Amino acid sequence: MTQSLSRLVPANGPSGADIGVPITCVTAESWPAVEAALPGPQATFARAADFTPKAGRLALLPAPDGRLGGVLFGLGDGGDRMLAGKLPGALPPGTYRFSAAEGFDAATATLAWLLGSYRFGRYRDAGPESPALVTPEGVDAEALTRIAAAVANGRDLVNTPANDLGPAEIEAAVRAVAMRHGASVSVVSGADLARDFPLIHTVGSSSPRAPRLIDLTWGPADAPRVTLVGKGVAFDTGGLDIKPSSAMLLMKKDMGGSAAALAAADMVMGSGLRLRLRLIVPAVENAVSGEAFRPGDVIRSRSGLTVEIGNTDAEGRLILADALALADAEKPELLIDFATLTGAARVALGPDLPAFFTEDDALADAVSEAGAACADPVWRLPLHKPYASLLDSKVADLNNVSGGPFAGAITAALFLRRFAPTTRAHVHFDLYGWNPSTKPGRPEGGEVQTARLVHALLSRRYPKA
Repeated sequence: MTQSLSRLVPANGPSGADIGVPITCVTAESWPAVEAALPGPQATFARAADFTPKAGRLALLPAPDGRLGGVLFGLGDGGDRMLAGKLPGALPPGTYRFSAAEGFDAATATLAWLLGSYRFGRYRDAGPESPALVTPEGVDAEALTRIAAAVANGRDLVNTPANDLGPAEIEAAVRAVAMRHGASVSVVSGADLARDFPLIHTVGSSSPRAPRLIDLTWGPADAPRVTLVGKGVAFDTGGLDIKPSSAMLLMKKDMGGSAAALAAADMVMGSGLRLRLRLIVPAVENAVSGEAFRPGDVIRSRSGLTVEIGNTDAEGRLILADALALADAEKPELLIDFATLTGAARVALGPDLPAFFTEDDALADAVSEAGAACADPVWRLPLHKPYASLLDSKVADLNNVSGGPFAGAITAALFLRRFAPTTRAHVHFDLYGWNPSTKPGRPEGGEVQTARLVHALLSRRYPKA
C-alpha cells in the first residue's frame, strides 16, 4: 500500500566513509568544535545561513564543485531520540550517512530515519522516493528494516478507510502476516461466534460485514505462552448511542489496537523469539441497524458474567471481554491487550503517551523501561479497585460503563480485568493509535503505539534460542 520505506545501503568501507553525503549531528556543546573543523567556505556558509544546533535545524553545505557536500543537523538538548526521523522528509534525494559523533545513538537514529520515511500511498502518489541511508557501523540493518516494515504495515491498516477495511480485511491482514512466518490462523464466525463469543457477536450483528474472532498461533507448543489481544473495531458509529459527526471522523482508527498487536506479533515472529505466541483479534463494525444492540440490554458473556449495556459506544471493552476470557482460559505466562479504548486516557495523557495498567509491579517496571529504551513511551495508571463499584448494575453482574463522569480509563481497565481473572501478568494498553501532526519518525496519521515496546519487552524476556 505504501511508498517503499527508505533504503539502507551497505557501507563500502568499515564505517561507510566512502559513500554518502555526511550528516553531522551537533549539540550546543559540540557545535564550536564542529564549526572550527569545517572547511572555511562551509563554515562561512553555515554562519551565513544562521545555523544553530537547535533541535531539528538543518543546514545543507556546498562542496567545492557546487554539489551537496555535507549536512549539519541540530540535536538540541538530545531529548527527542527520534529526531533523525525528520531527515528523510527534509533532505533532497540522494544517499547519506551519519558522521560519527560522541554519544550518538546510531541504531535509534537509523530506525527513526526508516520510520520517518513512511508515506501512505494507497489513494494518491506518495511523492518522490525517500533518500537512502548508509547503514552505520555496528547497526543491524536487517532487524531495523524488519521492525520498520511491521510498523509500516500496521500504519497502513489504521490509515485505510473503513470502506476498504472491514472485519474480513482485518482477517486477511492477519493471514498475510501469518503466511510470511509460518503461523496458523483459525477464525470463528456465524453461529459458532454467536454461541461461543456472544459479546463479539452482539456488537457486530448490526453490520452487514460479519463479525469474527481471529486466532493466530506460532512457535513451539512447549515454549512460554504469550498472548496478544487487539481491539479490531473497523469503524465505530457509537451504535444506537450514536456519536456526533465530529467524533466519527477518525473512527477508522478504532481498530488501531489490532494493528498494534499485529505489528508486535510480526516483529516477534520475525525475530524468532523463544516463545509460543498467540494473537487474538475480535473484529467487528459497530454500525446502526434494526439488528443493533440497545442501551439496557443484558448480554451473557463467554465467561458467564452478565453485562448490562449502559452505552453502546463502549463496545470495544465488550469484544475484548470475550477475547480475554478465551486467552485467560489457557493461562498464558503473559497476556497483553491493545485498544483505542477511552477518551479519558487521552485527556489525562494526551495523544502521544498511551496509558497502561497492570497489577504486577515488576512487570510495570519492565514495561516502562522497555518503552524508554526503544523510544516508545507509556505511562502507568492505577487499577484502583474501589472504583470497580462504579460498574455495578442492578440487573446484571456489571455494567459496561461507570455510573459517573470520573476515572473512565481506570473503570474500563477494571472492567477488562473481570474477564481475565486468573492471569495476573496482564498488561492493558489504552492507546490513541494516531499522530495528530507530523513529528520526527511519526508522520501524521495512523500509528502502532506500544508495538515496538512489546517487541523490546519480549526480546528481553524470551531471547532467540
